[in-house]
Amino acid sequence: MGRIVIDVREPAEYREGHVEGAINVPLSDSRALEKVSQIANKDDELVVYCRSGMRAGTMISDLRNAGYTKVINGINTATVNSL
Repeated sequence: MGRIVIDVREPAEYREGHVEGAINVPLSDSRALEKVSQIANKDDELVVYCRSGMRAGTMISDLRNAGYTKVINGINTATVNSL
């Protein structure tokens, strides 16, 4: 599939504005990894972002533990848009 952008902020934050094409998978969702597995293969490049990069970092750690190897901390909307 290629590059997938994942926004791990809460749905209300996502609705306020997000990277075009980003998929909202809130870090707080207990099924977050399962949801990612439904949209991404383990060899896809995943760009994960939030507001400050902290929640994205936590999700990236979880993704790496689940076998995803191409994960990037996009930090926030502005940084992802500049990639």
